[in-house]
Amino acid sequence: MTYRTVLDNGMAIVAVENATAEIVAARIFIGAGSCRQTRQQAGLAHLLAAVMTKGTENWSSMEIAEKVESVGASLGTEATPDYFLLSLKTVTSDFEPMLHLAGELLRSPVFPEAEVELERRLTLQAIRSQKEQPMSIAFDRLRRNLYGDHPYAISSLGLAETVAELTRADLQRYHQTYFRPDNIVVSLTGCTQPEAAVAQIEKVFGDWKAPLTPLPPYDFPEIFPQPRHSIVPQDTQQSIVMLGYLAPSIAPDTLFQGKPSDYASLKLLSTYLGNGLSSRLFVELREKRGLAYDVSAFFPTRRATSHFIAYMGTAPQNTKIALDGLRFEIDRLREVLLSEEELQTAKNKLLGQYALGKQTNAQIAQLNGWYEMLGLGIEFDRGFVDAITAVTPEIAQETARRYLTEPYISLVGPESAVNQNLTNHSLT
Repeated sequence: MTYRTVLDNGMAIVAVENATAEIVAARIFIGAGSCRQTRQQAGLAHLLAAVMTKGTENWSSMEIAEKVESVGASLGTEATPDYFLLSLKTVTSDFEPMLHLAGELLRSPVFPEAEVELERRLTLQAIRSQKEQPMSIAFDRLRRNLYGDHPYAISSLGLAETVAELTRADLQRYHQTYFRPDNIVVSLTGCTQPEAAVAQIEKVFGDWKAPLTPLPPYDFPEIFPQPRHSIVPQDTQQSIVMLGYLAPSIAPDTLFQGKPSDYASLKLLSTYLGNGLSSRLFVELREKRGLAYDVSAFFPTRRATSHFIAYMGTAPQNTKIALDGLRFEIDRLREVLLSEEELQTAKNKLLGQYALGKQTNAQIAQLNGWYEMLGLGIEFDRGFVDAITAVTPEIAQETARRYLTEPYISLVGPESAVNQNLTNHSLT
């Protein structure tokens, strides 16, 4: 049974009791992430996540680490494109003191200057490392072409030139703006009664007052589809071929009510196309034709406009053939109706993996919190299964015809491979 309530300060709580082990996992979502930062401050949310556990008004970085490790708990923070997350897992008897520590980290981090400088240098190293990885380069170029001025265009790590200019004051302003109780979802699963868990959460966060000023609205720039290509010559062992398409977001109006949706259809198509050793891309391009070192497709869940991407790593001399093959398999989704058997196999795989992704306390807390943060509610879990079941071959094909049309293309590899005969072929 899933229990949901909202505190007087606007903080939402979703709790699930699971008494199979004396463990509690909590996920505290903040409506922040890299989508809440300006292009001039790219990397700000990531830097804040890296520094948040490095000190509070009462505890130093070392003392915080000792508190967590002394009871065998785990506590960490991260920033994604759509949210900021504090994750906590501990035995039930230690949940309340660990929750108090999490509350202090969220409410009164001090962002020590030395820690900010250290994490900034580490982030710059990670950005430089990304620029040496062909797959990261290809995805970065594709993402920028897809999204233009939208925050999704840039890696959560940020840009070297923006990260180098971030300051402690920037972190403080971002924290003061978005870390407020009416912008937080606490999701927990474990060996604790929901009512008792809510009482503990209210004890820690109940006196945290929401500011009188309204929370800034999401202000995403409009995206104008302009399929384009990017070629990055690089002396690599293989070529990376990547195709991308703009795809729908997940939004509160995507409450399925047992009906199919574009979101559900594209989830199925990405599963059919590129999920696992039996997927269409793997069988046709790797097993039958021997073109791919690595081949897959994915369609992530996003608050705003998402993306449907297929990619392949191939021998440089096969770059043109690989690009042809990848495009052919995606175009085939528009032109050839999937059989009932093909679609059912994809449904079984997707729903099986979805069920397996809800086995642990942490996984359940993550999904429930994410759905609540998106405004979808806990009923989305059942609605998703119903929507997948309702997709027919005709619906899947119609969805492909609307979204999987002209691709954005990104190529990375040896200059002769990515340039030879490609300009007049697929990239005009």
